[in-house]
Amino acid sequence: MQQAVETKPSPLERQLKVAVPVAQLEADIAARIKHLARTVKMQGFRPGKVPIRMVERHYGFQVRQEALTESVQRSFAEAVRSNNYRVAGLPRFEPVPQEGEAEAVEFQAVFEVYPEITHGELAGLRVERPVTAVTDADVDATVLTLRKQRARYERVARGAGDGDLVNIDFEGRVDGEPFDGGAAKNFTVVLGEGRMLPGFEAALAGLAEGADKTFPLTFPEDYAEHLRGKTAEFTVKVNQVAEPRLPEVDADFARALGVEDGDVSRMRSEIRQNVEREVKKRVQSRVKDQVMAGLAAAATFELPHALLDAETGRMAEAALADLKGRGMTAKDVQLPRELFADRARHRVTLGLLLAELVRRHDLAPRPEQVRKVIEEHADSFEQPAEMVRWFYGQPERMAEVEALVMEDNVVEWALGRMKVEDVPTAFEDLMGTRKG
Repeated sequence: MQQAVETKPSPLERQLKVAVPVAQLEADIAARIKHLARTVKMQGFRPGKVPIRMVERHYGFQVRQEALTESVQRSFAEAVRSNNYRVAGLPRFEPVPQEGEAEAVEFQAVFEVYPEITHGELAGLRVERPVTAVTDADVDATVLTLRKQRARYERVARGAGDGDLVNIDFEGRVDGEPFDGGAAKNFTVVLGEGRMLPGFEAALAGLAEGADKTFPLTFPEDYAEHLRGKTAEFTVKVNQVAEPRLPEVDADFARALGVEDGDVSRMRSEIRQNVEREVKKRVQSRVKDQVMAGLAAAATFELPHALLDAETGRMAEAALADLKGRGMTAKDVQLPRELFADRARHRVTLGLLLAELVRRHDLAPRPEQVRKVIEEHADSFEQPAEMVRWFYGQPERMAEVEALVMEDNVVEWALGRMKVEDVPTAFEDLMGTRKG
């Protein structure tokens, strides 16, 4: 049973009394029983020859419940239309107690309606837009990264250093006992990449092939729950140390990156274009995040609890599915719904606000906008035309692009009303590659 994100009554809650005439209900039930008798199969009777009373005895309760449910829902839908309500979530039907024989079966429908979407003044909101120029040094750094990705490692007899690939056997123990994930054979790590805990990599520095070492390591507080804050003793044996040999920046390297004629200048030009495209995406993403946060903060409307509950449930299920995909079983996982309450509120707020802004200011994606985004994305592939055709043949992908264009339209609309400040930003800071 799911619990609500909020427990206090909602000002969006409404109530309607729904009545279904008993005569109408009984007539509906009789018609359903008669229709069922034509097709129902019972031992000892031919199809269509089962007595009505026997059909009613076996299926009467089920048919009555179905007829009542459909009649109540139909009456509710009619009442909602006549009152011009926009219902958020599913209604809750509560039977109304009645004395004696009544002419109608009555239910109280309790539900929430969508709020009137409003927001505060946007002119006081400030957005920082990064301004980053791609330099030759940035292209050089990208080329170096591409060379490292294609490095060949050669065995060496010296101690391991930054950038070296180290093959090890290791075992860790906490209070003298082994723990899950604490041991491996022929495990490889490249020193300096930061894929292991810093203390673990630091302990490997200077070790040569054949060396053994035992060292303590305290797990950080944000580590797995069963290890966080605990100190383990690791024993490591180095099987091999290998240093990287980077490929030369020549025609072969250019061809390996897709430049068919091996022209290094053309390769660098294409790399610059790709980097500039990525810089543009990063800038747009940072601006978009700030705009969305500002819009959510400026929202001044109440949220339906039903929508908050539904979004919280979806987020919890997605998180649980992700953990299961990592090998954890359901019994190992406890995910309090409170963990998702703030993010669910943010998502629901933005969802309602964006939908209203799109409707009110005609910000729906236009076909030419969608086409431009798809073509820009396809330009990074070897056969752009094929990629464009693929997008237009995939309804799910097209829906994703249309949603992105719609969000971009809202961002542009909001930027025209917010204070935008251009902020010079270093390439490393924008890309998140600065060390130290």
